[in-house]
Amino acid sequence: PSPTAVTAPADARVLLGSLAQTSALFIKDKAFAPAELLGLSCPWRQRFTDGDFAVFRLTPDKYHYNHLPVSGRVLDTYTIDGQFHSCNPAALVAMASLYAKNRRAVTIIDTDVPGGSQVGVVAMIEVVALMIGDITQAYSSERYDNPQELRPDKFVFKGCPKSLFRPGSSTDVLFFEAGRIRFAEDLVGNSQRQDVLSRYSHNFGKSLVETDVLVRSTIATRRIDNSQESI
Repeated sequence: PSPTAVTAPADARVLLGSLAQTSALFIKDKAFAPAELLGLSCPWRQRFTDGDFAVFRLTPDKYHYNHLPVSGRVLDTYTIDGQFHSCNPAALVAMASLYAKNRRAVTIIDTDVPGGSQVGVVAMIEVVALMIGDITQAYSSERYDNPQELRPDKFVFKGCPKSLFRPGSSTDVLFFEAGRIRFAEDLVGNSQRQDVLSRYSHNFGKSLVETDVLVRSTIATRRIDNSQESI
């Protein structure tokens, strides 16, 4: 119920991280920069320098609607075409860098407006994966009635349906400005568990664990003091 809480956009498995610790990732001998997910011509990408990210992996058994994680005014929305790749967890390596070449829908939201979530500018990136042929934009301010595409300057409400992935596995990525949010302690604690082995732990040489989350559950809250803390 908190107006400044950030919520999960989908039923998914989430990984949390910091862009300050991830300047480039090497996958199959190729480096991918965080900016590639947003598009190299995106005028907003500098806003997320050293910020935080959350990657939500929707497995085939999940409910494949996406929902707004924050309330605010849409600054921009666009689609970037690319190749399709599998949503293999091993390839998801911190913020889904492999997906930088996949087709994706990007929405930039300013939450520092009246009625907004007050957590800065937020980027939501919906990533097409293997067996996914489309991302259907279907925002509705009340239930799933009257679906429509988002437009710049439109005010959107947290928790409302935003889009629909076609059946299959797919991924949502959220970018946050530095110092604006604090991830939920239970998610941070679970991601660092030492008693769980995962592909992520093997790839990074440290504990890195996904957590199952439900749509509209709290993943972060506004950081009041704006101080930098690593998770």
